[in-house]
Amino acid sequence: KKEFQKRILSSLIIIPIALFFVVEGSVFFIFFLSIFFITTSYEWLKMIKKNNLIKIFGIIFLLISFYSTYLSREILGLNYFLFIILICISTDMGGYFFGKTFKGPKLTKISPNKTYAGALGSFILSIITGLIFNQYFASIDVSSKLSFLILILFISLISQIGDLIISYFKRKAKVKDTGKILPGHGGLLDRIDGLIFAIPVSLLIFTL
Repeated sequence: KKEFQKRILSSLIIIPIALFFVVEGSVFFIFFLSIFFITTSYEWLKMIKKNNLIKIFGIIFLLISFYSTYLSREILGLNYFLFIILICISTDMGGYFFGKTFKGPKLTKISPNKTYAGALGSFILSIITGLIFNQYFASIDVSSKLSFLILILFISLISQIGDLIISYFKRKAKVKDTGKILPGHGGLLDRIDGLIFAIPVSLLIFTL
């Protein structure tokens, strides 16, 4: 319960700040991304202690991912960018709440806390969030409703895969979290592990 309270309090502080920089865009957004890149790079280097090749590959990937994030905000526009972010956040929240509530069989040994119920919850909440956003806030231009649902599920899937990939490296490094910067959440990389994979893929999809 204490960890959950910390998580809620951290989110209430972080989300408005992050939203300010995202909405403002331009130099503000570049500054925001730079701080995120430096912090997550530090957490990555601290976690991967021995394999220099993986260290370098990780930093290059983070650089590409954050540059893709900048391009997504600038090229796709605020509405599409917020849509991607919300799908990833709802994926994370759905996995957390459904997993804690229904528990059940474990999804994989890579991340012991991940369950099939959590994975299903991630898809369900991401669909609900995507539909609400499309209906009441900003319309996402797709060919059909089915295509829209597939798009949401695909972004959610990539986000979950990203989460598992970072969990794999944490397990290899024998650490619970990538850092301690966010009370109740762990490191910054812990919180955006799905985003750094989902945003570049989403940019590619929308661009094509």
